[in-house]
Amino acid sequence: MLFSGKAILVKLAFGYGANAETLLALRMLIALPLFWGIFWWESRRKAMNPITWLDRAKLFFLGFLGYFLSSYIDFLGLQYISVGLERIVLYLTPTIVLLISYFVLKKPVSQLQWFSLIVGYIGVFIVFIQDASSTGIGAWLGMALVFGSACSYAAYMIGAGEMVKRIGSVRLVVYASSASAFLSIAQSTIHNPLAIFEQPIPIYWFSLLNASLCTVIPMLLIMIAINRIGSPLVAQAGILGPVSTIFMGYLILAEPITWTQISGMTLVMAAMWLLVRNDAPTKKSPDPKRSDDFDGAEPLN
Repeated sequence: MLFSGKAILVKLAFGYGANAETLLALRMLIALPLFWGIFWWESRRKAMNPITWLDRAKLFFLGFLGYFLSSYIDFLGLQYISVGLERIVLYLTPTIVLLISYFVLKKPVSQLQWFSLIVGYIGVFIVFIQDASSTGIGAWLGMALVFGSACSYAAYMIGAGEMVKRIGSVRLVVYASSASAFLSIAQSTIHNPLAIFEQPIPIYWFSLLNASLCTVIPMLLIMIAINRIGSPLVAQAGILGPVSTIFMGYLILAEPITWTQISGMTLVMAAMWLLVRNDAPTKKSPDPKRSDDFDGAEPLN
């Protein structure tokens, strides 16, 4: 639910005239010391293996894919579509991982997984119809951007699955988020060197909430949850994400809730539940250093 609040805060910030570049830079600038604080605390509790410069280069690229590019085009997409549609499209990330695994990595996909994938995309199309009827051609651009964000994060998840075995989940998140912070601040500086210093006061409050309450804290909670109950149950609990986003959009942004939207959301949620439930028997350990633990994580974007 905290992850879902990100879209609400971004929409509110757009209302004050902020752009995607500035919002992303402020978010990562504030989140960075919080992530490093978690890393410092974790390093006190247990020794960490040294990492190579090649690993650091890979982590920088993962940060570009998963936290910078994915977040940036998601912020751009939110300018054109509702927060409900944005969260539902992002919720399809596991299906994109599935498709990449099938077509690129040549991993088998069961009939139930194919069925879940098809049902999920039908649900997204149903919700999209509502946005398209109110915003027109802009809805196509918005959904394309957010879907691109989900694809970028799916690629990050696959790469992170290989890296997390060696360096651990906390260090991966910290290094990747540091790369994203560097890239987002550089982009904002090129776009407008003084932008992050010239925003209205509410923008800084929204960014503080976005960085802490909707980024660092939920990521920490997911790590703890995966360690205690395993990624399959965490992924199933994540079904609450689209529901909470749609109702927060209604209460805070006055976005309408229609039966069309509810029907599409129900299909997507059912499809993702089938997908993670079908995958659950293969996950026998709640070890946070296993690659499959990323199946239960929601996108930070």
